[in-house]
Amino acid sequence: MLKPTFINRDLSWLSFNERVLLEASKDSVPLLERIKFLSIYSSNLDEFYRVRIPVLMTLAQFETADSTSENIFELAKAEVNRQQKLFGEIIHKGVLPGLAAAGIHWVYGETIPGEISEEVKDIFFNKLLAYINVIAIEEDLTSFFAENNKLYQAIILKDNNGAEHIKLINIPSDVLPRLYLIQANELKYVVFLEDVLKDGLAYLFPNQHVSGAYNLKITRDAQLEIDPKFEGDLTDALERQLERRDFGLATRFLYEPGIALRTLYNMIYEMNLQKSSIVEGGKYHNLKDLSSFPLKEEKFSYQQWPSITSVKIPSGSTLFAEIMRGDILINVPYQSYDPVLRFFNEAANDANVLEVYTTLYRVASNSRIVSALITAAKNGKKVVVMVELKARFDEANNIKWAKQMKNAGVTIIYSNLELKVHAKVALVKRTDGGEKVSLGLMATGNLNEVTSRFYTDQVLLTANQSLLGELNELFLFLATNKKAPSLNEKGIFNYLLVAQFNLQDRFIDLIEREIQNAKAGLSSGITIKLNNLEEQKLITKLYEASTAGVRVKLIIRGICCLNPGIPGLSEHITVKRIVDRYLEHSRIFYFENNGNPSVFMGSADWMNRNIFSRIEVCFPIYDAKIKEIIVNILKLQLRDEEQKSIYVYLNKIN
Repeated sequence: MLKPTFINRDLSWLSFNERVLLEASKDSVPLLERIKFLSIYSSNLDEFYRVRIPVLMTLAQFETADSTSENIFELAKAEVNRQQKLFGEIIHKGVLPGLAAAGIHWVYGETIPGEISEEVKDIFFNKLLAYINVIAIEEDLTSFFAENNKLYQAIILKDNNGAEHIKLINIPSDVLPRLYLIQANELKYVVFLEDVLKDGLAYLFPNQHVSGAYNLKITRDAQLEIDPKFEGDLTDALERQLERRDFGLATRFLYEPGIALRTLYNMIYEMNLQKSSIVEGGKYHNLKDLSSFPLKEEKFSYQQWPSITSVKIPSGSTLFAEIMRGDILINVPYQSYDPVLRFFNEAANDANVLEVYTTLYRVASNSRIVSALITAAKNGKKVVVMVELKARFDEANNIKWAKQMKNAGVTIIYSNLELKVHAKVALVKRTDGGEKVSLGLMATGNLNEVTSRFYTDQVLLTANQSLLGELNELFLFLATNKKAPSLNEKGIFNYLLVAQFNLQDRFIDLIEREIQNAKAGLSSGITIKLNNLEEQKLITKLYEASTAGVRVKLIIRGICCLNPGIPGLSEHITVKRIVDRYLEHSRIFYFENNGNPSVFMGSADWMNRNIFSRIEVCFPIYDAKIKEIIVNILKLQLRDEEQKSIYVYLNKIN
């Protein structure tokens, strides 16, 4: 086998984001959905600058000029610039003409048309003016701090002597709509809030010469810094860090083209942005706000797919009774998420339920699941919840819910600072005919009824006591052990695959079995679906499988550090990336095993963080019918069909 090669994770991340951008370029995608893909691209890019660019900038400082790290930093910036140009082309050559053909004039980079000037002035005086704050850049910046990802407009004024003065004005898009729909005669116009501001500058600066107005934005490092040895109240520590998150190091200064170089340098100096990445963007920033584009007609969106009933419960029965009869699989968002909500609702109100355990990573802001857990505690049941406070960008929401649950009598467990709990599992203990039995929920995605509408995930409801006995052992570990388990403890799990215990070793063993089958002339094959693939030991094992003749089919949504199709290394490996109306989020693992397939699902990507610094749970599928459904879904995705084919298939078998 050739020496393994690996694609850089950051360049792969950007490659995925380009794939999202390309979806916005397709004429076959409805107009409003194309605009939403532009929004997703912009949001992803902001996260890249908040999370990854600080890492690349730091690494580049410690390497020589020709180092790999510094080259990656420069390559990443060049790739972003290329994609930004493509973004502009999609807007101007695709989206704007498409809207115009539908009678919609999106005022993009032009002066306000006279037909709507009165309506724009009304927005300026009646709505926008209440939130305007003008800052003199030479005088006020000692008391001013440009907030993370907030929009500003730099106003260039010239006095009678020709001297230049710079004013900054905030664009209050956090309290006002970013885009406005205005009807004028037979046409509809869509206008940006910053263009409404620009149209009113004469009022703000009477008797002054405005020589230019340019939009800009600053992105700041999102990392939270807490000493791993911290032993105080983690909730309080995180709350203090969250208050400072938007005041981190500036990683990007994004500005509108056309601003004079001397003016640009003046702003960089006055705002202390010398160490940030200076990026010339488009005319508008924060285009993640396009997700609220004010266009409501159904013809501009995807045709709705009504959720399929995933569990048929006879009259007089309960969900718990149906789970006791056999395993249940729910494929969201194609199938209704209601059984997941009912699982927790029954747990809260079933008189035979004694104890409820669950992990929470990212929950809805108005979570019905958490409400059910609170109700369960109030009803006298023992409720234990593992809340992961360190779920990036969801920390504040998780802290809020943790406090409410704790006040209601729920026992709250927090992970230690070095080990996130990313598993998506729940366990209910109840009596049934005088015997104690367990019911469980194991999923590939978060227990979140909002994201379940557009994330593709699988949820298994089971009464398999062998699996649930091990799930109980996991909750005991989470409740009593603050450190990662030692290697001699990994034998605690024989059915479940749990990171920090046996997950990586079991996957390597499963791949090895396919290698040995291929060498013996038996049927072999591996199909794996993940969000991200980075961990080099597992990738190297897949390379080994390829060189042994094992066909390896990968469906990787985002980062993929494996390099497919290289003779002598990965010629038997194919990689597919799926971008469609739903966000592919499930993790599925299929091993042919000479005609007796082993199938697993779970929370774990094959990233370094998932393998080495998180508690993840993957679980086997034993039910033959459920296994067949999962395999058929994989086959449909590998055939490069649209997601609709899965919806049609699930409707057919329902």
